[in-house]
Amino acid sequence: MLVGFDDDQITWTAHPGRVLGEANALGVDAMRVTLQWHPGRRNLLARDHTVLRRAVAAQRRGVRVVLSVYGRATDAPGTWRSRDTYCHFVRNALRRYTEITDVVIWNEANSPAFWRPRVDRAFAYESLLAQCWDLLHTSVPGITVLTSTAGGHDPIDFVRGIGLAYAISGRTRPIFDTFGHNPYPYYPGEPPTEVHDVYVGEGDYDRLVTAIDETFAGTAQPPTPIWYLENGFQTKVGRRLRRHYAGRETQSQTLSPEEQAKQLAAALRLAYCQPRVEAFFNFLLVDEPTLTGWQSGLLWVDWQRKPAFAAYREAIDEVHKGTVVCGAAAS
Repeated sequence: MLVGFDDDQITWTAHPGRVLGEANALGVDAMRVTLQWHPGRRNLLARDHTVLRRAVAAQRRGVRVVLSVYGRATDAPGTWRSRDTYCHFVRNALRRYTEITDVVIWNEANSPAFWRPRVDRAFAYESLLAQCWDLLHTSVPGITVLTSTAGGHDPIDFVRGIGLAYAISGRTRPIFDTFGHNPYPYYPGEPPTEVHDVYVGEGDYDRLVTAIDETFAGTAQPPTPIWYLENGFQTKVGRRLRRHYAGRETQSQTLSPEEQAKQLAAALRLAYCQPRVEAFFNFLLVDEPTLTGWQSGLLWVDWQRKPAFAAYREAIDEVHKGTVVCGAAAS
């Protein structure tokens, strides 16, 4: 199982060695970084090369890089031409930086916060996946194409919408290689095992697998692994550290650092015990410095380690050794 974190720190920091040092201390296998796309852009700009050069520096140090490429919600590629432009932008990045072989097509495509095409959301995403899958699999050796869905906004219905679009298209090739999903808890203190009716967190694994497999049964889209691309539990910022953060907290149910550590370790162990799940990423290595953002990092914004750092490291070690006790995965 692949274990890592999501953080763009390495792509903007002047000291990438600091990020890699913490990654190595954690024992993670991978990190996910993002690359921004804008309409009309097929070719990389200078800033894109800076992002990607710094990212592949991690790959050369033994940390696998997963690249997520997306843009503003209102720029979602809903036409053939815009999809073609986006897919060529992704292709050009991967052909130039051949160390990267895992790419996430857009971000949380079932969420209007990230994906607002002018046509049906699921149909537009199926078309984007199909165009990118074809282009990338003919030009990038060893590529893995991933989806991205959020726990909210009824991902099960969204998957079925993608499947309907796939069936109507008459397509005879897959559209993704791995199903990427972000199973955040409904609220920070919710146990990872919690089961929901519509929302899809980790506890809804069986429902997610059933929806994917039933939707594409008998088609050229085979059953695939599932990667939990983002998960995280926000911590309270105490008085001692408050001066390092800006703004006001907008999350009313943040956890103590000790509670975050327990939740995160339980979430990773649970993921390990779900047979189709082959990757787990914690959202952030380092907290975002504005309280309106996310404080689910393993490090405070001043780079001091939270209790979650040691808890995640211990759980990672168990995952790598195969010593997780699945009957107690959520405890």
